[in-house]
Amino acid sequence: MGARKHIKAEERKAALKTQYFAKLKGCPSSPRKMRYVVDMIRGMEVNRALGVLRFSKKAAAADVEKLLRSAINNWEQKNDRKAEAGELFITRVFVDEGVTLKRMRPAPQGRGYRIRKRSNHVTLFVDAKTNDVKE
Repeated sequence: MGARKHIKAEERKAALKTQYFAKLKGCPSSPRKMRYVVDMIRGMEVNRALGVLRFSKKAAAADVEKLLRSAINNWEQKNDRKAEAGELFITRVFVDEGVTLKRMRPAPQGRGYRIRKRSNHVTLFVDAKTNDVKE
């Protein structure tokens, strides 16, 4: 790795040490379905977001709820205290496309139809209200 790349990578790592986040990698649902759930909670206070996720009928909501709880715990561990009600907000959350498994399904007359089993990566940032909320 070149010197400039190395310096930038170190700066990125140092910046992440001051942020509170959790990542979910390789979740076996399509990114489009996950984005529907993520869009429901973007910018919300965490307790309200947990309620929305708990009563959502989407299957992806259970994965995002678990991820949100992890991000809250990461914040509490870095700050050495419990989060108060109404203190934490979801500052940023985004869904990236993961690996796609390619499978074949038998089709008439000796052909095969391709099936793409998609996956995604979700990254969720939380922070206290005093800091700027970025989108």
